[in-house]
Amino acid sequence: MPAKGESFILWSKKGYFNPDVQHIYFFMKNFILALGILLLTDVAFGQQKFSSSDTTTLLPLEINATRANDLTPVTKTNLDKKTIEKNNIGRDLPFILNQTPSVQVNADAGNGIGYTGIRIRGTDATRINISINGIPYNDAESQGTFFVNLPDLASSANSIQIQRGVGTSTNGTGAFGGTININTNETDSQRYIIVNNAVGSFNSMKNTVMINSGLINKHFQFTGRLSNISSDGYVDRSQSKLQSFYTSSAYIDNKQSLRLNIFSGKEKTNAAWFGINQATLDSNRTYNPAGTEKPGTPYDNQTDNYTQTHCQLFYNRKLNKKIQFNLTGFLTKGKGYFEEYKAGQWLSDYGLPPAINGTDTSYNSDLIRQLWLDNKFYGIVFSSQYASAGTNITFGGTANQYDGKHFGKIISTTIPSAALAGYEWYRLTASKKEISAYVKWIQQLNDKWSLFADLQLRNVNYVINGFRNNPEIVVNNKYLFFNPKAGITYKNNGNKIYFSIAKAAKEPNRDDFETASNEKPNPEQLLDFEAGFEHKKNNNYWGLNLYFMNYKDQLVLTGKVNDVFAYTRTNIPKSYRAGIEIEGLKKINKWLSVSGNLNLSINKIKNFIEYVDDYDNGNQIVNRYSSTDISYSPAVVGASSFIINSLKNTSVSINSKYVGKQYLDNTSNASRQLNAYFVQDIRMDYDFKLKKNRQINLFLQINNLYSAEYTPNGYTFSYVYGGAFTTENYYYPMATVNFMGGVNVKF
Repeated sequence: MPAKGESFILWSKKGYFNPDVQHIYFFMKNFILALGILLLTDVAFGQQKFSSSDTTTLLPLEINATRANDLTPVTKTNLDKKTIEKNNIGRDLPFILNQTPSVQVNADAGNGIGYTGIRIRGTDATRINISINGIPYNDAESQGTFFVNLPDLASSANSIQIQRGVGTSTNGTGAFGGTININTNETDSQRYIIVNNAVGSFNSMKNTVMINSGLINKHFQFTGRLSNISSDGYVDRSQSKLQSFYTSSAYIDNKQSLRLNIFSGKEKTNAAWFGINQATLDSNRTYNPAGTEKPGTPYDNQTDNYTQTHCQLFYNRKLNKKIQFNLTGFLTKGKGYFEEYKAGQWLSDYGLPPAINGTDTSYNSDLIRQLWLDNKFYGIVFSSQYASAGTNITFGGTANQYDGKHFGKIISTTIPSAALAGYEWYRLTASKKEISAYVKWIQQLNDKWSLFADLQLRNVNYVINGFRNNPEIVVNNKYLFFNPKAGITYKNNGNKIYFSIAKAAKEPNRDDFETASNEKPNPEQLLDFEAGFEHKKNNNYWGLNLYFMNYKDQLVLTGKVNDVFAYTRTNIPKSYRAGIEIEGLKKINKWLSVSGNLNLSINKIKNFIEYVDDYDNGNQIVNRYSSTDISYSPAVVGASSFIINSLKNTSVSINSKYVGKQYLDNTSNASRQLNAYFVQDIRMDYDFKLKKNRQINLFLQINNLYSAEYTPNGYTFSYVYGGAFTTENYYYPMATVNFMGGVNVKF
């Protein structure tokens, strides 16, 4: 379950405003607030003009310490602020990254607003390291990333770097498929107000107001943002109501900087994560089974509710021309619950005796319950850098702790017992402590050759005091991981050749520990080989990368069940990913540019064992395979973009995405697969450029232009019952043709 902290929310006497009034009120109130702040700074400090020489800001070391530069032999993609802004139309962050190499995205609600998912090279988000300004963002227990927790974070992002493969050492969970490093800490000396408003299909709306004070007296800066996003979703009853804010205050001089970031998000999202079977997909692809356990109409508050707040304090100090350091303190606080209607529940499963009412005795009941998570994640991040002629050494790391409380409440029941309402049937705790450190060294041998070395030591102590369905299991595991990396880079006349080898290891997730007492999961390990060639000249670029990712003890679903008969991941001894990534950018002429990327890969498990439930005999059937494809790992992933600027102030972008067929499990069974799909989007922009860097942008984006009926995500299970072997596939359909249009104003 995701996490969130404190935020703002709009209320009327009856609760939420209706959507139209809410968005108009939100826009007007915060536009006036932003304008007022900007006018006050003008009155207090006067209109000041700034040149590049006025900006004495150090480049944020908290970002540089974990990012790859041009001499680092890793495979990466950088997105600048302009690119992020153009792709930010209200959909979650994975959809902003969708056109980057080897990326697949999906969304529970079908339109990219609400719960979304991302895979890089077929690897899911639990194996992708996410950081915000160098601070870990992955959930400490599931190791997944819930971007819905911070809606519209992209509006505050200055840049994003995606590293594919193990990449360089960073803070937090191990990177097995990639690293996404989000930066919001760059200083902009330009004073502005930005107002973004967009509306689209499925009653989707986005309102964002941003303000930047510029550099006040050449030392002070304030940045603020308020965002409101809502959508009914493509899938039935998949509404999302998302609010967030972001503030950053900084003092900067030529030797040091001090910055405080406080940002938060609040989400209320109707459950749409159950998926639908094949028959329903064919007949009613927007159907949502959530809440249908309730007799009659579906339960209308089957929702996820979460708030998450981040506090980040950064201090950068430049000691001399060669040495600088950074110290960061952070606190992330989250609290929320998932509410659901459950029918025919045995009271004994909740630790309750039968309910007696006169002569009637009830052993089960319909009920409404809430599954709660209350957590905090806090610690420090540090880094120091020595840079001299041809030598760059960075030392950094983190010490952090996660404290989580898992508990459940019964809100109401259908039996006449008032004592059950508000009853708490479990309360469990978990904690996770991490201390890690790394040292990175880049040594230029001459003007063409450079060497790279990166050593990381990571110590983790994970304590789990029981599970909701298995409260007697207690976990207290300690891990010590050594992750070395090394490589070499050759650069000459716009050409770059690199090679690297990197090792990574990571601990299992929370759910992996809910296994049989004699089958504890082992950590996952990966050895990653990367070799690439890049050519850059005259704003044209093309690159080629070869990779081989060799896993040991990768955790995958095999159909095996745990002590409470739930499917659990199992270590498999040998598996690998091997592929080639090709990408390029060509400016054909003044009005046409073309870019694209292609991933061709082989993703295999050796000697896979499948377990199938046999309800007739009360056991599991075992099937063995010598070589199978890793689930959710298509052999082909590609993207292309055409940008046309043939008319003054007008541009048209045509983006295409192709994802090959992929399997829902690890058996390579053709009856358990997601079909290949091709999706094309088109965006039209018209810009009014006014005086003093003021501008107005009008845009219209049409998604899934040809209305492809595709499903990028799903799950499967099989069983034997009544002598028949049955496979059931469930899918998460994406929206057919839909649009989003809006007005962006900067002044």
